[in-house]
Amino acid sequence: MNNSDMPNRRHLLAGITSLAALSAPAQAASSATASGKASELMGDALHKIVFQVNKADSAYQQAIFNSISALLNKYVDDVSIAVVVWGPGIHLLAKKPGRPVPKLMQDRARSMAEAYGIRFIACGNTMHSLDWSASDMLDFVQVEDVGAGAIMELQEKGYAYVAW
Repeated sequence: MNNSDMPNRRHLLAGITSLAALSAPAQAASSATASGKASELMGDALHKIVFQVNKADSAYQQAIFNSISALLNKYVDDVSIAVVVWGPGIHLLAKKPGRPVPKLMQDRARSMAEAYGIRFIACGNTMHSLDWSASDMLDFVQVEDVGAGAIMELQEKGYAYVAW
């Protein structure tokens, strides 16, 4: 079997439902996120994009997730994606959201993080205003002191910025 006959990593991961069965690259991405080593996730992707999520509206969040899925389908293994969450959107990433968050939305975020290495970054300023700490966030979430600062730093590293 030559390399062109082999399915790519993203297509293989899409069919895997058990965390124990995830491939080493996805496990490394998840470990880097949990440890806060954002630089380990940047990789050498040609395409880089960061999304802002600052609304609690699940239709708004679903639209962003649909855009992320479209990017994954188009660029497969050649795209690095980060999602910076602050303001009312922060509840999407909380273990015990203070606003209604459909479980499907949190499950979709987890799947994107674990299977595709999508980075979900929570704004520490927003968390502080809610008296939350990193332990209040889902385990795949990276916390940065200032969400807007995280976006700025990603842009400085070549990430395109998308806000809706």
